[in-house]
Amino acid sequence: MTARLTATTLRSVATTLAAACAAACIAAPSFAAAPMAKTPAPGYFRMMLGDFEITPLSDGTVDLPVDKLLTQKADKTTAALAKAHLKTPLETSDNAFLVNTGSKLVLIDTGAGVLFGPTLGKLLANMKAAGYTPEQVDEVYLTHMHSDHLGGLVVQSKMAFPNALVRAAKREADQWLSQANMDKAPAEGKDTFKNAMAALDPYVKAGKFKTFEGDVEVSPGIRAQGGHGHTPGHTTFVVESRGQKMVVIGDLIHVAAVQFENPAVTIGFDGDQKAAAAARKKLFDAAAKDGALIGGAHLQFPGLGHLRSEGKGYRFIPVNYTQMR
Repeated sequence: MTARLTATTLRSVATTLAAACAAACIAAPSFAAAPMAKTPAPGYFRMMLGDFEITPLSDGTVDLPVDKLLTQKADKTTAALAKAHLKTPLETSDNAFLVNTGSKLVLIDTGAGVLFGPTLGKLLANMKAAGYTPEQVDEVYLTHMHSDHLGGLVVQSKMAFPNALVRAAKREADQWLSQANMDKAPAEGKDTFKNAMAALDPYVKAGKFKTFEGDVEVSPGIRAQGGHGHTPGHTTFVVESRGQKMVVIGDLIHVAAVQFENPAVTIGFDGDQKAAAAARKKLFDAAAKDGALIGGAHLQFPGLGHLRSEGKGYRFIPVNYTQMR
């Protein structure tokens, strides 16, 4: 009799507890109902290259119909993207690179500013989030003068980097800052000229624009070298400290999922398709051989990694995440 009462009592207690728990679960607030933040973390990364501090900065992303832009059949592009779990239009990064040499703060490229819509133009905010201000930038180097690389030079027609000297290849300036060349350009191509002139005009008037020719050292530890083809004066920049090397490659590549494996594939943005492909192969062969980092404007942010030769192409190995210990 006692055993039966004990079992009955235990069953009753268990039933009561289960009911109480169910009621509590129903009544408890659901924290998953919190509103979605819908914004990413600030777009900057940081690493050391010898004694130099490298801070890739994101200007944002933009969707590109790469199946229509690349010089291969659209179905091949779609298949290559699918292998990388991507699709077209491809969300494409627009990156710049801030180099602190210890004595000078140099920005390589500036993003699009307001020239490509609301998904870009985030460089200044991300620079500030990274701990720097535009006023601290000593020099700005342009890989070339397409709008998504120089649009960030100005804010409301004023210099975004008021203390900086802006430098670019003379061949590039001769092409895009020429009224005569703009007059000869087709209607759909005139905006590139107009945007370049508008972005650089405040610096030219202030005596803060200077060109260079050939492969030259533009600052201690930073050397300009030709990579012509994408544009007439397209330039890459070799950053080197204590035997460690990074090459900022500008627009030598746009679609990693296609062009690393098939480097002969070019893009409609390339002014000279043959020269652009040759410049990519030359630099990529050298980087794969000597182990240099490459920093790409349109590689997935932060756009830094190493190359390894693989078949007729290359494999891109992204940098490891670091807390700079």
